[in-house]
Order: sequence, then C-alpha cells, then structure tokens
Amino acid sequence: MTGRGIDQILAGAGDAQIYESYMRSALGYVALAEARNGPISTPVPFDYPWGEALAIIAERAPDCRLVNLETAVTRCDDFWPGKGINYRMHPGNIPILSAAQIDICSLANNHVLDWGYGGLTETLSSLQQAEISTAGAGENLSAAIAPAVFPLGDRRLLLFACGHPSSGVPESWAASGEKAGVHFINDLSAQTAADLVYQIEKFRHRGDLVVVSIHWGSNWGYRIPRDRRRFAHRLIDAGVDLVFGHSSHHPQGAEVYRERAILYGCGDLINDYEGISGHEEYRSQLRLLYCVDLDRQSGALRRLEMIPFEMCRFRLQGVKNSDREWLLNTLGRECRHLGTTLQPAEEGKSFLLHW
Repeated sequence: MTGRGIDQILAGAGDAQIYESYMRSALGYVALAEARNGPISTPVPFDYPWGEALAIIAERAPDCRLVNLETAVTRCDDFWPGKGINYRMHPGNIPILSAAQIDICSLANNHVLDWGYGGLTETLSSLQQAEISTAGAGENLSAAIAPAVFPLGDRRLLLFACGHPSSGVPESWAASGEKAGVHFINDLSAQTAADLVYQIEKFRHRGDLVVVSIHWGSNWGYRIPRDRRRFAHRLIDAGVDLVFGHSSHHPQGAEVYRERAILYGCGDLINDYEGISGHEEYRSQLRLLYCVDLDRQSGALRRLEMIPFEMCRFRLQGVKNSDREWLLNTLGRECRHLGTTLQPAEEGKSFLLHW
C-alpha cells in the first residue's frame, strides 16, 4: 500500500473545492474517487483494497511477499515542517497488509518520516507487532542499513533498502550514528555502489538470495537514466540477485542483466489517487503485480510474470482487453529499449518477460 504526494493541480472547480475542504484527511480522496467512479459502500473489510489480486496471489503461492510501504503508520501529529505533503495510515489499518500476508515492507522512501521521528518509531513498532519485517529505516544508521531476513528453507532472502534524492527523499532524513532516519544514498556513483555492497557482505551468508529495494526517480516518465542502469549493473556484478526499484506512479521497463532482473520502476499497486486529475497519458489507474521466480541455488531469474489490474473504487479488479493491450504495447516498447521483450502469457491475462 503506497501513499505519495499530489504534484499536480486538481482539474476543475469542483475538484479544487473538495481538495481545500477534505485533503486534511482520507475523506477527500474518497470523495474524489466516488466522483470519478461511483459510490463506495462502507464499511469495507480489510482485504477490500486487494480485490481480485488476493486470489491471483494465492494461486502463485509465493514464498515471500514484498512491498514498498510509502506512508507512515502512526497517530503522531508532529508533521515534518515545510514538506507540504504528509501521509500517514492509522495503526489500526495494519490488517490491510496482513490480509495479503505481506512479509516485508521496504521503508526507505520519501513519506516514511512525514510525521517526524515519533511517527517513524510508531511505524516500526506497528509493523513489528504485526510480525512484518522492515528494511531501509530505523532508529540509527545501523538499523536502517540492516536487511530484512526471510527464511527460505535452508537458505535466506535478504532485503536491503535505500532511498535516493531523485525520488524526493530529503537528505535531512538520512540516518546517522545515533540519529533515526532512512538509509540514504546521495548519488549513484561507483563508490556508493561499492559502499552498499560492503554493507551487504557484512550480512550475507553463503547461499543467501539478495534483493536491493531502491526508491529512485521521479513520479512520471519512462526514460531510465544511464547512471541508474550503471548502478544496478554494479550491484548485480557484485552478487545482488534482484533490483526492486520504485517511485514512479506507473510501471517502467524491466531489464535482465547477467540473468538477474532489474525492475526500474514497479509503479503503484494500491493507493488513494484514483480521482486525481493529471498525467492521464500514463493510465496510472492500471497496476501491475510482479511475480518473480528466482533459482534458489544460483539466484538467476527463471520467470518474471506481470499481472495487470485496474484500481476502481479503491479496489483492484481485472482490466479491459483494450487496457491490457495498451499496457503490453507500452511496456513492451520500454522493455525493448532495455534488451528484453514482453509477451502475453498462454492464457492471455498476464505478461511474461523474455530475455
């Protein structure tokens, strides 16, 4: 479940009035979504936002379920001054994550400290109480760097998370020796990649699978800068098995380098932006669920399936054929720039990456 800033002007006087009246709470987002797609019957169960995705996930039976949780989970009122957009989810809504059996939340993003250090502390404790592991933020630098560790039989999966300023993560949020914050990387240089790899090797055991979650890039656009590709390649050259990138509100292209997947931007899966106008050319109401199959022995990519959904009334549902075709063509174009191709799966409802 993600929450991100509104960086465009709402279209029309009606939207603007709703924004002014309601955007201090979730009620404004609900009003916009209902204005767009019709009423939402309330109350809804905690599994409601996942909609049709839950059955799809259950069919795939993944060993581990990862998300970038782009919000604070807190009742704290100490909002970060001057930021402009401050998001939070009430700890009482944690069962939304539990409904999808989320195992790990990446927290190195530009909203986790929206409600200050108290908000971060409550976020960490709320997730811990729900038995959801975290990575990328903590009460000091060591805690922010440390990976989430997930057992895979006789092996482990390690998820490291970091945030880059291109996604709006403030440098002032960087964790330090005794200061809480996020695992912040200020550039994508060879030295920064080497420093990150050095930290990974402190935790890695022989046979571990390693995922690096990176919050980078702007909200909109398909172009992948050269320095971002070089950084991802350096991580894989050093033994990382999967690069899980996010920040864009829509999916971006995916690459396979040395038999390892690089997801440059996975887009949003669940958020409350349904009724907000702007950037319609990206069709951000269309979402992808990524199912990544890694060889447990080598870490090599065996299969990467992307399953499309549409967010409607804050619930994931199947997509129309025309939207599925648009996604396939658009992402296929971007994948070709990265040396991969996207093809329909046999049943035609999802996409498979080929390399």
